Amino acid sequence: MKILLVHNTYQYRGGEDVVFEQEKRLLKSAGHEVLEYVRHNDEIEQYSIVRKLTLFGRTAWAADSREQFQQLLEAKRPDIVHVHNTFPLISPSIYWACRKQQVPVVQTLHNYRLFCPGANFFRAGKVCEDCVTGSVWQGVVHGCYRDSRPQTAAVALMLSLHHAGKTWTRMVDRYIVLTAFARERFVNAGLPADKISIKPNCVDPDPAKGNGRGAGDYALYVGRVSQEKGVPTLLQAWRQVPTGIPLRVIGDGPARAQLESEAAANNLDVSFLGHQPREQVIAAMQAARFVIFSSELYENLPLTIIESFACGVPVIASRLGAMQEIVTDGLTGLLFSPGNADDLARVVTRAWQQPDYMRSLGSRARIEYETKYTAAANYQQLMDIYHEVIHNHAQAAGLCVDLEELSPTN
Repeated sequence: MKILLVHNTYQYRGGEDVVFEQEKRLLKSAGHEVLEYVRHNDEIEQYSIVRKLTLFGRTAWAADSREQFQQLLEAKRPDIVHVHNTFPLISPSIYWACRKQQVPVVQTLHNYRLFCPGANFFRAGKVCEDCVTGSVWQGVVHGCYRDSRPQTAAVALMLSLHHAGKTWTRMVDRYIVLTAFARERFVNAGLPADKISIKPNCVDPDPAKGNGRGAGDYALYVGRVSQEKGVPTLLQAWRQVPTGIPLRVIGDGPARAQLESEAAANNLDVSFLGHQPREQVIAAMQAARFVIFSSELYENLPLTIIESFACGVPVIASRLGAMQEIVTDGLTGLLFSPGNADDLARVVTRAWQQPDYMRSLGSRARIEYETKYTAAANYQQLMDIYHEVIHNHAQAAGLCVDLEELSPTN
């Protein structure tokens, strides 16, 4: 099968970039021909002031991307296009090029940007879906994208134009979401239910079980150190847990300096380790008693959680959105009320005092990984989606397609 992958990378590498690279490797290793159309946000730094002013319009329709993409489609004639992200340099203009060339399109929805300028349904410290129940232009009033009204207006313009032009409903053959919770959110917002498939991400390579598996000598947080990720709540909880429960924080973010200062001032047993390479993150997970995922916003499928599962380590997570779908309370981890430091402190204390119980949860978490989140399971689900989309697209066009010819052995 000839697959054209599309991605607009971020300036600061995130989970979407990791998944894009991961799925690319997975497809190539299976023997498929993988093409790429990638734009980097680093390009913006090289723009002149005049050209930066054009970003407002190109977010909605990038003529250069559409032209380049059209030429790529004509020259390479892929069987399917799989889009991960088009914001802001690629733009949804490429979907129209795919329609012109009659190439089916699959789009992975890594966040909620199709209906929220800020992409995360979060504002003023709490979950917010005002742009779904009202208008995306409400986000402009609040400056939901990068705390900037002009930049949010550019996103809102893009969304408004393409909702009006039915780009999202007509130009994309199938959406991939990561959880049932995300599917429900997108259906409620207006995407056709029959166009949405659920396929989680995977952890590859498999880090295998850790040595601790619930018996480590510290608790671990991995992620962005910021308010929306619940790190202030986490530190507040640590003021209440019994002494002798160390917390290690891996990651960086806008709240790190203040929280690190607060931890020192209150003599909390908390170590801020900053950004670490993946190998060290995995090693830290393997030796932890449990991992805490304290996010206070809707998440899609945090890699931190499934990496913990792969290491055989249970997760203490917020009872919110997809987190409560991924982490089964009392089976693969424990849940607490989001933003509630008292409840988090209670759950952490209970978990720390029951190492055998946490080991058993870690073993079940590993089984959950082996069942749902391996590379093999991910590849098969992706192929099933590709084959169905190509078949349906060919039928709609009155064509015949031999799916056997799309296998990597042909």
